[in-house]
Amino acid sequence: MTVNIVAFTPKYQSFIRAIRESVFIQEQAVPVELEFDGLDEGAMQVLVAADGQYVGTGRMLDDGHIGRIAILKEFRGLGLGAKVVQALVDEAARLGYPRVYLGAQTQALGFYAKLGFTPYGDEFMDAGIPHLSMEYTVKSEE
Repeated sequence: MTVNIVAFTPKYQSFIRAIRESVFIQEQAVPVELEFDGLDEGAMQVLVAADGQYVGTGRMLDDGHIGRIAILKEFRGLGLGAKVVQALVDEAARLGYPRVYLGAQTQALGFYAKLGFTPYGDEFMDAGIPHLSMEYTVKSEE
């Protein structure tokens, strides 16, 4: 299993899109226009490879907003989602970001809490799914 920081270039975008289409559009019924919001080209992307294929992804915008964490169904429960988030947090630390934040689906609050994220604000709906904002204070690499 490898975790790779990549750009949303032609070399990787079909893999990123396929994972997110499977998880968000097919499984969770997120509308295509909400899932692919035009922000991918400027975002830092993560791709996780396992068993000779890409099975997970996530992204971080340049303001520290983490999102689009997705692991293919047959590869869940192996800790890959945590590795995606940790890779993005580590990259944020390397770049000197003071904090990262995300909108967590309420069913995933425990997952992010275990990774050190704390909730703030009120619950909100995104693509018809309840979410809560969460943040993480990045420890700078010194």
